[in-house]
Amino acid sequence: MSTAVHETSRKIITNVEKCIVGKRMQLVLSLVSWFSGGHILLEDVPGVAKTMLARALAASVGGRFKRIQCTPDLLPGDITGSSIFNQKTSEFEFRKGPVFANILLADEINRTTPRAQSALLEAMAEGCVTVDGHTHRLPPPFLVIATQNPVDHEGTFPLPEAQLDRFFMKFTLGYPSLEEELRMLQLLETSHPIDSLEPVVSIEELLEAQQTVRKVYVDPKVRMYLLQIIHETRSHAELALGAGPRSSIALFRAAQAMAAIRGRAFVQPDDVKKILQPVLSHRLILRPEARLRKRTSQAILEDILSEIAVPTLEESGR
Repeated sequence: MSTAVHETSRKIITNVEKCIVGKRMQLVLSLVSWFSGGHILLEDVPGVAKTMLARALAASVGGRFKRIQCTPDLLPGDITGSSIFNQKTSEFEFRKGPVFANILLADEINRTTPRAQSALLEAMAEGCVTVDGHTHRLPPPFLVIATQNPVDHEGTFPLPEAQLDRFFMKFTLGYPSLEEELRMLQLLETSHPIDSLEPVVSIEELLEAQQTVRKVYVDPKVRMYLLQIIHETRSHAELALGAGPRSSIALFRAAQAMAAIRGRAFVQPDDVKKILQPVLSHRLILRPEARLRKRTSQAILEDILSEIAVPTLEESGR
């Protein structure tokens, strides 16, 4: 089972790397989130291929890609769709919005109002939208990739903590190295490689991968290790708010997906370590005095990891 997930992820990553250079770990994290049924928040400066990542993932599975440019005048109906009166039939007809896609890119999500931001919540949590009292299911697989600029905060509406918690992962792409940027210029010399990207995995294979990762075995020792990390955040002196039960589920699912992508049918403690920062860092709230000392949630998570004994798994048939 895990071999099939490993092969599926290898095909997608190899295909996406035809147009995105030097972001292997971020591609793995994207697939971990997608295979787990979660959503991604990318916080990074402009021009580092955030939109390209979403387009390339959709193209690799032959999925439908839609993009929303978030602005202060964006309305919920611009995202979900709305009912339009048809004069020929004298009835209202539902016109689907851009949320009806396999991958939805919400570009600069913190530039739109909380009212428009909340229009994505039901879609992200339930996989459906409700318009005029009617519920419409979204096509699976459904992935939201939201971006925000960490530098320019003028005229923005920061995401509240409860909404941040809805995102499965938060990570950055970062600037490429000198060699990677040189390779990027070579790829873009004549045309953009995204235009010639072909599907390498079917939607059905992706849905099958999502079902397979949930069958990955998690040893009781690893479960306890995972929960010890979560509970340490709740009692840490420098944190005003620790990780909630949704974080436990997200960390559990992400560890299963990471193990499957690595070709294993069981989770190791190292899988938990690999995905700990992108899954938990945005869910923690620091105390004011910790912020004054320039502490970060990432550094606190590293401290917690160093204090918890890593379990050793016995060699078995698993």
